Amino acid sequence: MPENGLIELRSRYSVEETVQKLEAALSGKGLQIFTVVDHSGEAAKVGLNMPDTKVIIFGSPKAGTPLMLAAPSLAIDLPLKALVAKDASGVKVTYNDPEYLQKRHGVPPELIKNLAGAGLLIPKAVE
Repeated sequence: MPENGLIELRSRYSVEETVQKLEAALSGKGLQIFTVVDHSGEAAKVGLNMPDTKVIIFGSPKAGTPLMLAAPSLAIDLPLKALVAKDASGVKVTYNDPEYLQKRHGVPPELIKNLAGAGLLIPKAVE
């Protein structure tokens, strides 16, 4: 588990293509896409330049609610998020490690599996 709880992967696609692939993979497995926050687009609206940066906010109330009932503080980290950002070396996807969230919030180990599926989908979507 990474010390800061963040998993980072490289994507061989553009930010927009990566977002599309992630949305398709997540929704294809029944996860709800709540929104996509376009940080760089919002920055441009106020005259600021920022590398292409978007956050996909997604999840499943059916999977997340039992976790929040067991550990209410987990609501600060749910719904799940995937950051897709371009930097000097390309595009990367960053998301929270479910094991880190389990330890951070004291979620019973048998419930954290409700979040583990996203960690399997995200790497496959950006292969």
